[in-house]
Amino acid sequence: MDRFHDGHHVRLRSRVLGKYLHADDDVQGVSLRERRASLSQAWTVHIYNGNGVYLLLYSATYGRYLATTATRAPRGHRGFRARQREYDHTEVQAIMWRAVRSGFGDDVLLRDAGGRYLRANGKYRPWNTGVTVEASDNVSAMMYWTVEPIPARDGTPGLPGPIQTPSPGYHSLMLWRNPVVSRLIRFMLSDPNGPIYTQHCWTTFRFRGRSVFHLRDEVARRIAFVLDGRQSFDLVMCVRAGRQGRLTPLVVDLPSSGYGETLWIVVFMSWTPGA
Repeated sequence: MDRFHDGHHVRLRSRVLGKYLHADDDVQGVSLRERRASLSQAWTVHIYNGNGVYLLLYSATYGRYLATTATRAPRGHRGFRARQREYDHTEVQAIMWRAVRSGFGDDVLLRDAGGRYLRANGKYRPWNTGVTVEASDNVSAMMYWTVEPIPARDGTPGLPGPIQTPSPGYHSLMLWRNPVVSRLIRFMLSDPNGPIYTQHCWTTFRFRGRSVFHLRDEVARRIAFVLDGRQSFDLVMCVRAGRQGRLTPLVVDLPSSGYGETLWIVVFMSWTPGA
């Protein structure tokens, strides 16, 4: 566990394959990718102190936690699927890990609450890029992960430029092939010193498209009475993945999937202590 520090960011690289643990854009799956310089390869460390000390890892994109499942992995993969999930209850065994020394340099094994180990796939079939968990008396080198700390930086990364969303009647054939995602947004404006959650603090609206740039403008428009002449870039939006999930700055465009899902966002004014 000494390789992980609460609140820090890390990348996890398969020792055998050299590929990185990746939070998939569907906000559900996890896989292996070669590209290193991507926010989807960054995981935030959350040390849980409750009924024992556990390691929790959540994605730096949409804040969802690395979790195990009881679902068999697809053909060509070993064990059971790993995935991303929200963190809604105080203790969720599926997202609780222990980092164990592998005995090979500084590499670690990630063991879940049921004694299964996180493993890479694709040693002999490189097209099998899924990440799974497997119970094994003989630990495989495919379960070795190299922890790469990500240096801290000042401030929040800038947002990508706007994505243009076609009007409902424009090029209907193209829209049929590439439908524009519509999702429910629930947001709250944080207290200057940090969010205070109540049942009635959330505002709800439906947002069309994926552009986080346009989403920030829409949120700013809806709280214009607070802005007092300030611009939308004075807002910092954070996504909350579950009632117990830690806040994650929302600095990437929204997932291309997710129709019918709700995105929970806490908004900070950039000049406040909470931000």
